[in-house]
Amino acid sequence: MKRVLAGLVSLLLALLPFTPTTAGTDDHGNAPQPWILIDSNRHTLSVIHNGEIQVRFYDISIGRGGIGQLRTMGDSKTPVGEFEVGWINHDSRYTLFFGLNFPNLDYARRAYESQLIGDADFAAIRTALVEGRTPPQDTPLGGNLGIHGIGKAGNPTIHTRFNWTDGCIALTDQQVAVLAKWIDLGTKVIIQ
Repeated sequence: MKRVLAGLVSLLLALLPFTPTTAGTDDHGNAPQPWILIDSNRHTLSVIHNGEIQVRFYDISIGRGGIGQLRTMGDSKTPVGEFEVGWINHDSRYTLFFGLNFPNLDYARRAYESQLIGDADFAAIRTALVEGRTPPQDTPLGGNLGIHGIGKAGNPTIHTRFNWTDGCIALTDQQVAVLAKWIDLGTKVIIQ
């Protein structure tokens, strides 16, 4: 049922305007770098470079709470939008962890307008992002979201049948090892 609901939300989000030709370019419009497209409806993660799919992973998992335009700590939703890889943990319990710069400024603005966060949290998030730092991970919006493997304690059967994460995107350990060849700090990640 959760995947059906997530699929309907993804379909609606897919109808929103999206310009993949600008994804992956830097602030100066330089040549595109590899970037990641996560399709929560199809449960795929694709690496895009020079306008072409370089590799696609199937049967990924997202958050137990589905996807959302607004996410709060503990709701287990995977946020939709454009993010960047802000840190990489090679010693994660999930094998590899590519941390996203969540909350980004769009989320922070929506959360502020919805009164989910106050002035101080909004200012702290905005300042961190402007300074190129990881935004605070302990606001009411939560944090520590990223792309990771299943890890040694994970169950591959559960991974292919259920959305099981707390909001992250999960791949098998083998998939995340291949993905590591395409990801670096600053890699764009678009979740739809």
